[in-house]
Amino acid sequence: MSNTQNINAVKISRNGFKALHSDVIVEDMIFGERSLQSGIILLNDDGQGHGIRPRWGKVYAVGPEQKDVVPGQYVMVAHGRWSRGYKIQDDDGETVIRKVDPKDMLLISDEDPGNDDTLSDAVSIGSNSMPESSKFYKGD
Repeated sequence: MSNTQNINAVKISRNGFKALHSDVIVEDMIFGERSLQSGIILLNDDGQGHGIRPRWGKVYAVGPEQKDVVPGQYVMVAHGRWSRGYKIQDDDGETVIRKVDPKDMLLISDEDPGNDDTLSDAVSIGSNSMPESSKFYKGD
C-alpha cells in the first residue's frame, strides 16, 4: 500500500521551502519492511491492524511559530497524525515529505533513533511466559 502522492518529484530548493505557522514537515518516515537488531525481518505492516503504531520522522522544515522542534531533529508522531507523502527533489536528492500534527508529536530526539522496532500495540503473551501471580483466576 503506497502512501505517497506524485509520480514525478517536485523540484524545490531546501532553503526556499518554508512551512506555515506552527506546522512541522518531516521526511524519512519508515513504512516498509523493518529489521530488528537481532536480524529478524518484520514484513511491511502498513495498512494492517498490527501496523498501528507511532512512527519516527526527521524534521525537514518548521513554521515560524513552531518553538518545540528544529530541522534536523527527529520526532515520534502518534499513528495516523501525518499527511499523505509528497515526493520532492531538493539539493540533497529525492525524498518524501509529510506534514505532521504538532499536537501529536510524542517524543523528540536530537539523534537518529534508528529503526525502532519496539513500538507496536500488537503484544502476544503466551500462558507459560506470565508469572503465576498475573494469571487470571479460572474458578474451582
